[in-house]
Amino acid sequence: MKPLRLAMWSGPRNISTAMMRSWENRGDCAVVDEPLYAHYLVHTGLDHPGREEIIAAGEADWRKVAARLVGPVPQGKEIWYQKHMTHHLLPHIGRDWLRELTHVFLIRDPREVLNSYIRSRPNVTAEDIGVLQQLDIFEYVTQLGQRAPPVIDAGEFLKAPEAQLRALCAELGIAFTPRMLSWPAGPRASDGVWAPYWYEAVLRSTNFEPYRAPGRHRCGDAGIRRAVGATVALSARFGGRGELAGDCRELCGDPRVGNGWSSLSPYAVSPAESSPREREVAVRRGRRWRPRSPGPGRAT
Repeated sequence: MKPLRLAMWSGPRNISTAMMRSWENRGDCAVVDEPLYAHYLVHTGLDHPGREEIIAAGEADWRKVAARLVGPVPQGKEIWYQKHMTHHLLPHIGRDWLRELTHVFLIRDPREVLNSYIRSRPNVTAEDIGVLQQLDIFEYVTQLGQRAPPVIDAGEFLKAPEAQLRALCAELGIAFTPRMLSWPAGPRASDGVWAPYWYEAVLRSTNFEPYRAPGRHRCGDAGIRRAVGATVALSARFGGRGELAGDCRELCGDPRVGNGWSSLSPYAVSPAESSPREREVAVRRGRRWRPRSPGPGRAT
């Protein structure tokens, strides 16, 4: 049986590391944490927390990284969860190897991302949080002739993690296991060496944190406001957040502000689960899968 090499594409300060914990806890899944990070830092020269440690511990040659990611799965596992930051896939990096992977996209309101990001690195641009690159990668992989990849909104996911994971596993053709819903606290050998700088909350966690409504966005700095404008414009095409699209037009004037998920993906994991037949029909018709909300007594 061919192993599932699952590339999870996200910007920073999302739930991607908690998701990595979830998949690693399955027992049949190997994980790798941001394998292109060392190359990204060497090529850009950016000064991130732990920069020299990351470069020393990682592989700076993207070709070797790509060959590893499409090669044998560690420990002969059936699934390989590959946690990727979208901005680490720099424009000069070849993309042919992406054909060998199954792709999932994880998005979050970029204003929430920025509020979290600036706590560790106060100088930030739109490119730093990866929304621009995420759209480019999405469009590339959808042109490979594969089914449109699932897109997961972190806020929606946290409202119903089990239903979301069940739906995602069904779409990927693998069994869901309750082991994905909780994990032991503490560090992992699989964590990147940058964990002390970024993973404080995840290291304490034992499950997905409860959903919390967004607080006030601290976007007073002009540079941050520009980043918000650019990223919200692109995120609106992913998430269908009409109120965000309106907020950002004057900030960035980006004409690519869309009207929702349907402009990108005919399939998106939603907090309620529907039947496999309903999902299949929706995808074949080229529209978004909009499952019914679970009624009283309906299993999720």
